[in-house]
Amino acid sequence: MMKKDIGLGLQPPEHECSDRNCPWHGELPVRGRVLECVVVSSHAHSTAIVERRYNLFIPKYQRYERRKSRITAHNPACMQAKKGDSVVIAECRPLAKTKHFVIVARQGCEQA
Repeated sequence: MMKKDIGLGLQPPEHECSDRNCPWHGELPVRGRVLECVVVSSHAHSTAIVERRYNLFIPKYQRYERRKSRITAHNPACMQAKKGDSVVIAECRPLAKTKHFVIVARQGCEQA
């Protein structure tokens, strides 16, 4: 299969896959938000749960509070993201009831 440009300026993966829902080797278009997250679970088949940490400003107290959110993302076979990996996810069409993101790049390993 041929690697295509998905329009995000990221490096394509070294491995190839035959997944229809892979943005690099399949037919899945990406659009919308692009986030950097850390994988906290990859037990489910072709699914990874990623955690995004961010600071939210509270105007009343003039302070920031730390927050986190967990997002379910599709994990194509060519990505092979595992727990502790830092990944880039991009928004796509709904793939399941709660799955609206796909992993488009792995950036390395971190301590989870």
